[in-house]
Amino acid sequence: MLGKLTEALQFSKGLGFRLAALLSVAILPIGLMSLIQTMYLSGEAERSAETAIVGRTGAAAAGERALLQGALGTADALGPAILREIDNPKVCSDMLRSFVERGATYVYASFVQLNGKSTCNSGGVERDMRGFATYEHFIANPTTMVVPMRQGSIGGKPVVVVAQPLYRDRELLGYVGVWLSQELLQSTHSSIYGTRGARTITFNAEGDILSADEEVISEIGGALPRNETLSSLISRAESTFTDVTAAGEQRVFAVVSVVPGLVYALGSYSTQEAGVQGYRVTKLTAVLFAIALWAVSLGVAYYAVYRLVLRHVRELRSQMRRFAVGDRAAPPRIMEDAPTEIADVSRTFHNMVRILNRDEAALEAAIDEKTVLLKEVHHRVKNNLQLIASIISMQGRVIEDDDAKRVLRSVQDRVASLASIYKNLYQAEHLESVDADRLISEIINQMTRASSSPDRQLHVETELTPLILQPDQAVPLTLLTNEAFTNALKYAGVPPGHRQAWVRVRLTREGDDHARLEVTNSIGAQEQTMDGTGLGSQLIEAFAMQLDGEAQIITSDTEYTLSLVFRIEEITPLPVEDRTFVVLTSAARDGARH
Repeated sequence: MLGKLTEALQFSKGLGFRLAALLSVAILPIGLMSLIQTMYLSGEAERSAETAIVGRTGAAAAGERALLQGALGTADALGPAILREIDNPKVCSDMLRSFVERGATYVYASFVQLNGKSTCNSGGVERDMRGFATYEHFIANPTTMVVPMRQGSIGGKPVVVVAQPLYRDRELLGYVGVWLSQELLQSTHSSIYGTRGARTITFNAEGDILSADEEVISEIGGALPRNETLSSLISRAESTFTDVTAAGEQRVFAVVSVVPGLVYALGSYSTQEAGVQGYRVTKLTAVLFAIALWAVSLGVAYYAVYRLVLRHVRELRSQMRRFAVGDRAAPPRIMEDAPTEIADVSRTFHNMVRILNRDEAALEAAIDEKTVLLKEVHHRVKNNLQLIASIISMQGRVIEDDDAKRVLRSVQDRVASLASIYKNLYQAEHLESVDADRLISEIINQMTRASSSPDRQLHVETELTPLILQPDQAVPLTLLTNEAFTNALKYAGVPPGHRQAWVRVRLTREGDDHARLEVTNSIGAQEQTMDGTGLGSQLIEAFAMQLDGEAQIITSDTEYTLSLVFRIEEITPLPVEDRTFVVLTSAARDGARH
């Protein structure tokens, strides 16, 4: 798992990734500053828009504010005059009628007593106001009030009654009311606030609508926030908020105070009209712009690095890989289109490849020449050893003494074995290694042919596993096998129950770095008695020491086995000078031992 994770994170070591990381850190402060500044400006713009919406709502209700405040002042100013004529209803009514007729603002004026009777009014007719909303509202809360009447008692049109309580020496007598038509109040909205999709509603502290479009009054749910009432919006006076109407439309709302504590105005705007949605989009755009700026910067930086650095580095790496695997047909091209630093590296690599190719060609020529010379030395040594073996053979033919012949024959076999070794050395493809199994097989075949005779039946069996050794190990192993096989041939007898004598030679591997040599011969019913010099045993012991092993003798009633386990030394290619020195000194050393 850890290996897979490490492999997956290898891309983070690349130049492109590291440059992107550094560039990200470099542009991060700029991006943050830009984002913060944009968010701040967007917030300021949004607050300005909210303030503007409050101002627009206040401006839309400015005319109505003037009318209502004027009506409050008028009702308050009529009080002293009514008190002077309160006992003369006709004079009082004439005064109020004259007041209403002189101005076009009010449609009616009256004084209503606490018992609901109105004997002083601009209509000049005594009226009973009990049951009217204005009267009931005043009796419940005898204070200044602004109350709408959908069906006014005068003319049957909707009106808004503005009333002030009338006192005489702290005695509450009733209230003085002036009536304003809702049409007049609504006209002030349209003259200032005519934007399409915007709606304005004025209402009193009890949540009663004073003025609004007929469409708004009939579908009040489309103008109010969902789950809100007009009276609940009083707590949000002088503020702006966004909510969803009962119809599911998202709108922006503003609540302003028209007459403090008495009348409020609600402005309802679409998000497009209010401009708030635009500022929210601006915030999102600011974030997206910062991200896009970062992504584009990384893309441009990576493209620039790829064009200027990475593609040239990859091409140079490809050239080095081809050179490393042996593709040296032509020197790599110099990347003249790369930046100066990379072009200098490419030119240096080009020159290095040319120098290495020249030196390798000269070295290969020298190696070939020395290899030929070394193989020629091995060939001449083999010829000389074969010549010596032939001379010894000729000498043996003219000697009559059997012991002397046997000694000369033993010497001849040893010289022939050395000749076979050098024959394999100069025929080998690699001078640092020898096929030990093939060398041993050749010597055994040679000695078997030389020792075979019609009067002696001998079976030779070999089991040789392919084994490649250094010359320093192959030479003593072959000579040891020669001495052990000579002794086996010499002492092999026919065991009881068998028709002929036999000799078995086995060469096997044990594990990855050891090998075993076994030379076994049969033992006859009557042990052969032949005198020996003991030289063979001494040579076997000496060759075993060279192999860092120890020869062991294993005997039974029918077999005699010589076994040797030795360690296989690792074969490492050597320079031609070292190969020449090793092989020649080995040959000289082996010649001296024999």
